[in-house]
Amino acid sequence: MVGITSYGGYIPRLRLNRGIIYGSNAWMAPGLIGSANGERSMANWDEDSLTMAVEASRDCISGFDKKKIDAAYLASVNFPFQERLNSGVMATALNLPDSIESADFTSSMRAGASALMAGINAVKTGDYRNVLVAAGNRKITKMAYLHELWAGDGAAALTVGTENVIAEYKGAATITDDFVDHYRGLGEQFEYNWEERWIKDEGYMKIVPKAVKALMDKTGITGKDVAKFVMPCVFGNVPVQIAGKFEIPKENVSNNLHAVCGDTGPAHALVLFVSALENAKPGDKIVMVAFGQGCSALLFEVTDNITKLKARNGIKGSLAERKEEQNYIKFLAHRRLLEQDLTIRAEANWKTALSTLYRKKGMILGMIGGKCAKCGTAQFPKADVCVNPECNAVKTQEDCEFADVPGEIMSYTSDLLTYTMDPPAHYGMVTFENGGRSMFDFTDYEIGKIEVGLPVRMVFRIRNLDHQRGFTQYFWKAKPIIKKEEA
Repeated sequence: MVGITSYGGYIPRLRLNRGIIYGSNAWMAPGLIGSANGERSMANWDEDSLTMAVEASRDCISGFDKKKIDAAYLASVNFPFQERLNSGVMATALNLPDSIESADFTSSMRAGASALMAGINAVKTGDYRNVLVAAGNRKITKMAYLHELWAGDGAAALTVGTENVIAEYKGAATITDDFVDHYRGLGEQFEYNWEERWIKDEGYMKIVPKAVKALMDKTGITGKDVAKFVMPCVFGNVPVQIAGKFEIPKENVSNNLHAVCGDTGPAHALVLFVSALENAKPGDKIVMVAFGQGCSALLFEVTDNITKLKARNGIKGSLAERKEEQNYIKFLAHRRLLEQDLTIRAEANWKTALSTLYRKKGMILGMIGGKCAKCGTAQFPKADVCVNPECNAVKTQEDCEFADVPGEIMSYTSDLLTYTMDPPAHYGMVTFENGGRSMFDFTDYEIGKIEVGLPVRMVFRIRNLDHQRGFTQYFWKAKPIIKKEEA
């Protein structure tokens, strides 16, 4: 049996009310009022498609033996690197074995589904046992644009295997059709979209039914067998209309999360699929549809193992961890759509020594520290000499992963002089449950809510952006865990 063995999800905590976007642009685009309801997810300045995919993947593989994962696929149309294997960075951040295969999937809104199908086929052939499939997206749009309101930031991840399958893969059908609803040429920052009625009538309404029918013919199911119809679409009624063509009940069409998140592009099919799995029961048949230069339709049947899977934070947990953001200028600044005076303090040389990055990739990207084999003292970063003054053993350090070790704030500073995209900068000493300690930047903090003893969780984020050379630097930051009622 081949199928999904685990899932994970990540939606950034910040939520920007669409009414605020409309209010800031109504003077020149009053027509936006028709899309001003609800809110969209908003990535922090130090988040991108890659960091969000890492967070979704951490959620997905929690409790799994990483050594058993032998392939990692990542999908996005907003990768931070055009020529660097983004899935390779993800695999390093997750401390997956260096013997794994990795690949990037891009250029289409169904890239996430394509990555999933590649993972399924890899397991079916027997070449790989467990494949991690992740998709993340942070869409950059022009201001006063409908897609600025419709879009959302987020990620999802799935593992595909043959053991403890929670949703069995039953079949798939794909239509490839160069229907250009939108495109983004090489070197262009923004996409160009065609007319909406054309996209709806000639694209979704004609191409998607072909793929769904081919899937049903291939697997022998009918619409009445489908418990969940998962189909991302910015046109809210289209999935219901298409489902109706196959007698799939309206109530079985999955919520597209438009009101609370927005469309996460090529990640959204996986985001909605994870959301469906969170509420699924054994025996449910789930059809997942992804549209983009054609259409892919996949069928899964939920098994009894779904009741045994350890609880994940998932999409549901991410949506619950919500912080309202009302500053539209901050939203634009974090997406680098405004030219600001960042002061002299920002004029540092952020050049990355690629040789050092390679030699220290375990520490920098994977947050691997050391643990003394003689006395058991953990430390970060790893060093030749044990920091325990009663030990000081030399060359006894074994690898010790810190990313998932709980920590708390030992000391902190709130600094308005240090340059940061989200002032004031917060940083300080973090002590870990295993005894290690080190200095880290904080992220996703609440100003005035930081205090000594506050628990933190380590998260993979952008540290700096080398604009001169087009290089993104990543490292780990401490995210304070603040109870919702205290936020």
